[in-house]
Amino acid sequence: MASRSFILWLHGLGDSGPANEPIKSLFTSAQFANTSWSFPSAPSQPVTCNYGSMMPSWFDIHEIPVTANSPVDESSLLKAVQNVHSMIDNQLAAGTDPKNVFICGFSQGGALTLASTLLYPKTLGGGAVFSGWVPFNSSSIIEQITPEAKRTPILWSHGIADGTVLFEAGQAGPPFLKHVGMNCEFKAYPDLAHSLNSQELQHLESWIKSRLVKV
Repeated sequence: MASRSFILWLHGLGDSGPANEPIKSLFTSAQFANTSWSFPSAPSQPVTCNYGSMMPSWFDIHEIPVTANSPVDESSLLKAVQNVHSMIDNQLAAGTDPKNVFICGFSQGGALTLASTLLYPKTLGGGAVFSGWVPFNSSSIIEQITPEAKRTPILWSHGIADGTVLFEAGQAGPPFLKHVGMNCEFKAYPDLAHSLNSQELQHLESWIKSRLVKV
């Protein structure tokens, strides 16, 4: 029997959780028979890069396109991280092994995935970042990363043709993670703009499948 597992999917700016639910239909392997999925929607709040317009957003973004040197809003990011951590805590309380918990996210959701994975005090199954970026730069946040969190594997996928979150912002991820002392598998997709493709999701399925533990 497949062990209980949990996959949390965090959508991008202006999107919704339900719009991303078809992703789970691609995970057809028997190992996902007991997987609980969650596709939460971000709260609606004003976003600086869109002239203060209200839209679904996990945290504030100051500029688009996002570059490797874009300013970051760490206080609103950390509030969003706390919400993700409470979702993980609920799963662990229900009996899911932390190593069978996977956080995945696209764009702004990918940046939140990275922060949530790094700042969670336990080793998780993995964090998968799609078209995301490193959403913080302060050493105080880096100092909060526990030795257990550093053992969580990271998958990072980014389209080279991305004009919204530039490829350079994605490329800055692996060196940052190496500096922190973490492993990262980085995959570049040559003609991909700011979107997900089926190759990325097929790879995600096999990446998670290979990491599920029997408990």
